[in-house]
Amino acid sequence: MGKKSGSFFDMQFITSSISTMLVLLLLGTVVFFVLSAHNLSRYVRENINFSVLVSDDMKEAEALKFQKKLNEESFVKATCYISKEQALKEQTEAMGTDPAEFLGYNPFTASIEIKLHADYANSDSISWITEKIMQNKKVMEVSYPQDLLDAVNSNIRKISLLLLGLAALLTLISFALINNTIRLTIYSKRFLIHTMKLVGASWGFIRRPFLVRNIWIGVLSAAMADAVLIGMAYGLVQYEPELIEIITPLTLLMVMGAVLVFGVAITFMCAYISINKYLRMKASVLYYI
Repeated sequence: MGKKSGSFFDMQFITSSISTMLVLLLLGTVVFFVLSAHNLSRYVRENINFSVLVSDDMKEAEALKFQKKLNEESFVKATCYISKEQALKEQTEAMGTDPAEFLGYNPFTASIEIKLHADYANSDSISWITEKIMQNKKVMEVSYPQDLLDAVNSNIRKISLLLLGLAALLTLISFALINNTIRLTIYSKRFLIHTMKLVGASWGFIRRPFLVRNIWIGVLSAAMADAVLIGMAYGLVQYEPELIEIITPLTLLMVMGAVLVFGVAITFMCAYISINKYLRMKASVLYYI
């Protein structure tokens, strides 16, 4: 048993695992950035303030009741009521001077700051949301940074397309590199494969140990790549704790799962294709390849 185990986890197995791990690490990094970019886009869109300015006729109790009603809407993630006095205080701190001192009155109005769910943070949705809110006659104005919103959505689309294209390209490159590694490994066993054919072994029997070996290479490589990616994510969150909003546990689980699936699927497919190639070859051809 010890001898068999030693021949299974030999130096060729280790070097193949390391080579495959490096390719999966590259692929996993791209998947990590694709998913993180999606989380970042949601985070940015859900943190763009949408201001509902209310008239002085709306008393604070009525405004708070209206805020509670807004909280029940499907498009609202969070709201915050800002009174006239609070608005004046914030602006005085920002400007360094009190506008009420030389104007003789508080020029600011009370408002309800709204954060929308990411799916509603676009021009079309905001148009009907504005119409719905303006149905309240004591709402003076609905204000939101249209230019910023359009720029965010436009840039997110461009970045997403770029990352998806890069992910597709790296998937092809990964397949080619891993296939080359596995093909060279099986190439060294081509005469063994032919000998097994001569003694009457079925193709399935011949393929089985090669497929099992390469599946284990895929699993081990994926585990090593996942460990490096988790370490990288942990380092980023330690450096900037707010990144936990973007690098979520779910994102890491999805990345780890994707790397494992890619690792096993690609090594299995490459091994299957390479073995079949040598199974179909005649003995005379084996000496000239």
